[in-house]
Amino acid sequence: MSTLSPLPQESPDSTRHNRRAFLTKAAGAGAMVAGASLLSSSARAADTPEVAAAVKAIFTVARTAEQLAVTFYTNGVNNAAALGLVGVNLDAIKAALIEEQIHQTLFTAQGGDSLADTFSFPDGPSTFTDPAKFIKALQQLEGAFDSAFLQAVKEFAQLGHPELSQIATQIAMVESEHRAVARAIFAQEPADNWAYAPVLIDKVADAPAVLTAAGYLSPVAGNTYTYAAPDFTSAALKPVYDMIINKAPTDKMTA
Repeated sequence: MSTLSPLPQESPDSTRHNRRAFLTKAAGAGAMVAGASLLSSSARAADTPEVAAAVKAIFTVARTAEQLAVTFYTNGVNNAAALGLVGVNLDAIKAALIEEQIHQTLFTAQGGDSLADTFSFPDGPSTFTDPAKFIKALQQLEGAFDSAFLQAVKEFAQLGHPELSQIATQIAMVESEHRAVARAIFAQEPADNWAYAPVLIDKVADAPAVLTAAGYLSPVAGNTYTYAAPDFTSAALKPVYDMIINKAPTDKMTA
């Protein structure tokens, strides 16, 4: 599969100081690294080299996808006025940004590499000034992420890691929430218009090629957006960050 066309197109840190600075900038990373112990199980330690490589490859694709998502939502927040995002609607987009970064931090902590940190968007800069183009890109991206994480559920299970399948499911559910919430914000009805989320790729490794073909991994002059971890301690994000619960993928989570 080489395009996103089946998706609905509705209208090493060098010093301890550097590491501390990163963890401060990505506030809450301590909790996420603690939660990441769920992934560092005896089962992972007993993996064959082939299984370990396959698991890392999934983490790498996932990390890269989350970086694209963070880049997208960061620009959405930064252009909120042009997109008509205010109040609780803007907070919902900020929450999506924060959640995508929490996921990126997890995959990075687990050894996922970065395939790309500079991205493009099919409609270029107008993605962040035209609400119709913004929601179109959002649905494409979140639909693609849903599809990739659902495929990861299957692949993790085949690799003998049901605990990772559970985490992939937890993330897929949140990605799907982003999609539905955004449809509601932009008055697209019904907001929950899928009975089943589609699985549009045969393997997780196909996701980068799919995103490239759709125009998300081909930066050029005038259409280049670079990933940067958001500062959860900033005045703009901290109030929303503080409202988000279950910031680590443990088996049993409470408010």
